[in-house]
Amino acid sequence: MSPFLMSASVPLSCVYTPPCTSYLWVPIKNIERELICPCCKELFTHPLILPCQHSVCHKCAKELLLSRDDAVSELDSEFSNPATPVSSPRIRRLSSASVERLDRLTRTASLRRSFGRKGWKRTIHSQGITTFPCPSCKYDIDLGERGLSGLFRNFTLETIVERYRQAARAAVAIMCNLCKPPPQEATKSCMDCKASYCNECFKLHHPWGTPKAQHEYVGPTTNFRPKILMCPEHDMEKVTMYCEVCRRPVCHLCKLGGSHANHKVTSMSSAYKALKEKLSKSIGYLISKEDQVKTQIFQLEHMIEQTESNGEKAKREATDLIDGLCAILEQRKMKFIKSIEDSRSSKLEKLQNQMDEYQGMLENSGLVGYAQEVLKETDQSCFVQTAKQLHIRIRMATESLKTFQPAAEPSFTEFTLDVSREEELLKELSFTNVPDAPVIDLTQSRLYDDGIICWQQPNGALPVDHYKLEYRRLDQDGDCAWESTEDVCSTSKVISNLDTNMSYIFRVKGCKNSIYSDYSKEVLFHTPPAPVLRFLFDEKCGYNSDHLILNKQRDSVESVAGLPMLLSAERIVVGSYMSLNFITGDTGVTKGKYYWAFRVELCSYLVKVGVVSDTKLQEWFHSPPDINSPRYDQDSGHDSGSEDIALEQSQPFTFVTIGMKRLFIPKGSASSSTESCKRSVSTPSRIGICLDYDKGKVNFYNADTMQCLYERRVECSGTMYPAFGLMGGGAVHLDELITLKESTKPGFFLDS
Repeated sequence: MSPFLMSASVPLSCVYTPPCTSYLWVPIKNIERELICPCCKELFTHPLILPCQHSVCHKCAKELLLSRDDAVSELDSEFSNPATPVSSPRIRRLSSASVERLDRLTRTASLRRSFGRKGWKRTIHSQGITTFPCPSCKYDIDLGERGLSGLFRNFTLETIVERYRQAARAAVAIMCNLCKPPPQEATKSCMDCKASYCNECFKLHHPWGTPKAQHEYVGPTTNFRPKILMCPEHDMEKVTMYCEVCRRPVCHLCKLGGSHANHKVTSMSSAYKALKEKLSKSIGYLISKEDQVKTQIFQLEHMIEQTESNGEKAKREATDLIDGLCAILEQRKMKFIKSIEDSRSSKLEKLQNQMDEYQGMLENSGLVGYAQEVLKETDQSCFVQTAKQLHIRIRMATESLKTFQPAAEPSFTEFTLDVSREEELLKELSFTNVPDAPVIDLTQSRLYDDGIICWQQPNGALPVDHYKLEYRRLDQDGDCAWESTEDVCSTSKVISNLDTNMSYIFRVKGCKNSIYSDYSKEVLFHTPPAPVLRFLFDEKCGYNSDHLILNKQRDSVESVAGLPMLLSAERIVVGSYMSLNFITGDTGVTKGKYYWAFRVELCSYLVKVGVVSDTKLQEWFHSPPDINSPRYDQDSGHDSGSEDIALEQSQPFTFVTIGMKRLFIPKGSASSSTESCKRSVSTPSRIGICLDYDKGKVNFYNADTMQCLYERRVECSGTMYPAFGLMGGGAVHLDELITLKESTKPGFFLDS
């Protein structure tokens, strides 16, 4: 841990703000957690801004790259050497924190790996080694070909860290560099001379009327870095503009012919003013709520105390109840055991007596001999006197042998216990049957001006009687209260009258036997920038039933690459664009701004999505281009981009292309051919299109995140319809809320 983080007792300065926001004075010690690198857990050193907007130390970023490179190299060597046992790659952290040493290690590793087996070259910036997870959000960061040099240095964060270091070192003053011994305490530092001065030395070395009088000076500091932000993609070019699509500073070359040619940019001064105003407003709002925050902190402290005491109380009560159940079971156990012991003693006694009788029969085996001797008696009177009693004894023994019956049964079936019901009750024993919190299903939930929120119970959770859905709008101008719906008996709910281009937070809880569960995890949705356009596929305009399959609901269309595609092979060779099968929506726009969304199957071969003008569509269908003409050359064989532009101008459609799990962005007139690798992104699970008829532009969005992927001008004439073109195997499915039309009249047009 950095020693500066332990000096809380040292007097600390405050963050300076302009006079217009002079109320925003915050002790700098309170921002300590914002100045810690998530990787090394130390104060930031030369921080870099990652594409996910988190920051990391320059040395930590290099360590991450080197650790990934060493792990891949070790894994490669293990697989390439059969004698080496395969083991998991070890990710080790370099012991040295020296930036110079890291640079040397990087250069050495690059040279060592540049000549691999079979001529395979690999450096620290080669593909596969330039990706590492962000230590804060775990988002995979792809540095590309430029590596770390393509990242901006976070000068603002670096300044704040230096200010924090100075505050922590406030007890040790910065001394003047020009004073004769003994030196005086410095009062200011010159950023041009890179030295600190006391008042007398500063006047002496920066006299009025000389060029040095124009030098920039600040308070005493040891950080004399130049505060100039240069473009990482174009050397020696200052950033003078701000890209609103990528949300990053760019230079004029990036806008003219670089990766930001088709993006909306603004001047740096306008971006500075707008962002500073927003940030100041947000900070002002937080500061104005200081009393509210303190009250809530007091409530949280009280709740923590209550949680501790109530937790101990609940634990004691649960222990007492379970101990009571155990005592009852112990009592029942003693009663059952006594009953079994009494029955066992009684049965043993009866069986023992019966066994004694039979033992007597064995002992009276001399009775037969005795009877035989009695039979030898010749005196009749004496014989009768003795034989009478002997006959009775022999007869009883004979009858006992014929009718043997045990005096008691050895089984104890009458003492068998059935505890299955009790076992089930004990398994279901819970704290008043509180239901589990439901989970909002992000894949099924949709949000437009109307929205549908879907949720489900966790696996194995008990069903509930009904649900309660709550939502609120995110608004920085004020606290929006939670709005609650009525009891919902299903696992979905439609929300109406939502504002466009606004963020909403949703949560849901279940209820069983009048007992509510905890709230689900809060989820954030962003509504589209315009009201939704509701339509279905139109089977009367451009629909080819031989190549396309439209379902009965007219909300899903599928292209089949079968016999019709093979029969049209000649035409595909001549002009592949003519092999597209078009279909449009049955609802058009004549003015205003509207949005719609759909899903393209990832296995689709080629799908084009966009808009079409009815007037241009009729002209194009009535006078199609002659593909057999020698002047019709759709592809000249090189990738200059002129074919895209010429083809686009000759068609009535404004499209982007989707195929092989990628979305391809059309080239603009200012794009260069070297940017073909940057023109595609992974196909989003849902795609959104926003048409602004009045301004004549169309935007393509990732409908899940509402990120704008591409924006361009479009000539709006007549009625503009949603348009789709499919070739080969593929399918397009409209969102459910898009197909819930308010009017089923064919050819229904929106006028506003």
